[in-house]
Amino acid sequence: MIRVLLVHDVRIIRCALAALVGKEPDMVIEATPWREAVRMTRALTADVCVADADVAERSPLGELTGLSGSPGGKRGAHRLLVLVSQDCPGALRRALDAGAQGFVGKDALPEQLVTGIRRVAKGERFVDNALAGTLLQASEVPLSRRELMVLSAAAEGASVPEIARGLGLSTGTVRNYMSAITRKTGARNRVDAIRISQGAGWL
Repeated sequence: MIRVLLVHDVRIIRCALAALVGKEPDMVIEATPWREAVRMTRALTADVCVADADVAERSPLGELTGLSGSPGGKRGAHRLLVLVSQDCPGALRRALDAGAQGFVGKDALPEQLVTGIRRVAKGERFVDNALAGTLLQASEVPLSRRELMVLSAAAEGASVPEIARGLGLSTGTVRNYMSAITRKTGARNRVDAIRISQGAGWL
C-alpha cells in the first residue's frame, strides 16, 4: 500500500482529494491543513506527501521532504509531490529547492494526480505536461527559496522585525536577504523588487 499524506488548507478541496485518492485500492490517505502538517509528518511515515505549493512561502514545505518516509520505511527520503498553479514559477522554484519529485497542475485531470503519486512513490520524477513550460521558467528564477519567502512576507506588508520573527531569523539576516534580492532582481529598492518579482510571476 502507498501511504499518502495530503496537505491543503481549503477543507472542501482537502476532503475531495482525500476521497478521490482513497478510492484507489493501493493507497491509504491522511489529510491535514498546513498548521498541522509538520506534526502529522512526524507522527506518520508517509510514502508520498502531496502538498499545495502555492502557499508554501508561508509554510514549511522543505520540512515535509525531510520528514517524509520512503517505501521501505526509512526517514529522510524525498517523496514530495506538489500541486501548483500553472502560472506560478515562484511556487515551483520553492518546490524544486525543497526537493520535490512530483509536480501536478491544479487544472490537471484527477488521473494525473493518482499517476503522479504512484510514480513518486517509486522514487521516480513526475511532471504534469501542462507545467513543463512553467517548470523551465522556475529553473530561471534568480531568487532562492528563502529569498522568495522573505520577499513574499515583505510584499504582504511585513516589516523587517516581523519577517525576522515569522521566519526565525535575525533582523540582520533579513536585511542581508533583502540586499541580495534587490541585487539579483536589478531593483532600486524593496518596493521595486516586489514589483519586478510579481510581474515575473515569482510571487
